[in-house]
Amino acid sequence: MDILQLKYDFLQIFGGSEAELRVFYSPGRVNLIGEHTDYNGGHVFPCALSFGIYGVARKRSDNILRFASGNINCPVSVKLDNLVYDKTHNWANYPKGVVLEFIKLNHEFSGFDLYVWGNIPNGAGLSSSASLEVLTAVVVNSLFDLNVSMKEIALLSQRAENKFVGVNCGIMDQYSIALGKKNHAMFLNCQTLTHKYVPLELAGYKIIIANTNKKRGLLDSKYNERRSECDKALKLLQRKNDIKSLCELTPEDYERDKYLIKDQTIRYRAEHVIYENACTIQAVAALENGDLARFGELMTTSHKSLYCRYEVTGLELDALVDSALKVEGVLGSRMTGAGFGGCTVSIVNENCVQDFITSVSELYPTLTGLVADFYIAETGCGAKEIV
Repeated sequence: MDILQLKYDFLQIFGGSEAELRVFYSPGRVNLIGEHTDYNGGHVFPCALSFGIYGVARKRSDNILRFASGNINCPVSVKLDNLVYDKTHNWANYPKGVVLEFIKLNHEFSGFDLYVWGNIPNGAGLSSSASLEVLTAVVVNSLFDLNVSMKEIALLSQRAENKFVGVNCGIMDQYSIALGKKNHAMFLNCQTLTHKYVPLELAGYKIIIANTNKKRGLLDSKYNERRSECDKALKLLQRKNDIKSLCELTPEDYERDKYLIKDQTIRYRAEHVIYENACTIQAVAALENGDLARFGELMTTSHKSLYCRYEVTGLELDALVDSALKVEGVLGSRMTGAGFGGCTVSIVNENCVQDFITSVSELYPTLTGLVADFYIAETGCGAKEIV
């Protein structure tokens, strides 16, 4: 990224001199396995990506916040004492919500100007919203020397999305973006917030992300509905189990007590979550043992469950996965993110990458009428100040 161009764009919008400008970066993320388990107290396995959102920021001496984006023409100016959700503010509601969380924690700071530009495809399920939230939190933390830990930055960013924006997301996106590590994925227990970094040693294979280019936003999807269904399942299973989340149960526990859930849809939701959590634990163990074939099998198993039990895939994601699995050299493929559009992630032999892209590119439009985009994923660092 051209840092000088970012600074120039900032000055074109906000004026002033370059001397006071500071530059920040926050990555996108892809989840390799463990979908819709994070808000159910389970395990996930994401990694930060090498592309994301950049921000140029400057302190102000008053209580004005000014936001501008190089991706969306919707500049916003608000006061620190008037931070309320406003649909017309579009993307700027995410940083506004983050700033409000700092205020709720009784941190004192002034206003600031923030210009952002990102190369995360919007609506692709690679966490552009969480990246923007964490970026804003790092900006506030750094500009005003607040000494907030990266863990707390992840948590307050999640609260901003839950309470201010209104999406009941789990912690995975914000946590992996704030604490990502290059060349590693993060095996995260979303209930205890304990994690370990696992080297992504793929031995001749590449991670390929394919974008359906079907745009979707979590608020417009059935994301919150799925979370509500899981809450219903949990309450029913708590009649016999002293648990706080679905993922405290093993598949064996679930099979023993699933009779408590009479509604078949609610049963399917719980079944996906509990089996997906077990699948994620097995997949990470396989990767650590160098068994990439098994890891790939479990990725595909995960997608089937997301299709059959959780019903969050849809024509486009299923078409990409089905097309991918027809190509030689593919160990596994699955949707990644919340679903209802967005991206898939596949493990592909490095000698077959071009064949994979060519084959899927040709087949996918015949099934959906859309054209897919492809990215060879490189892992990146977590959010930080870069200049």
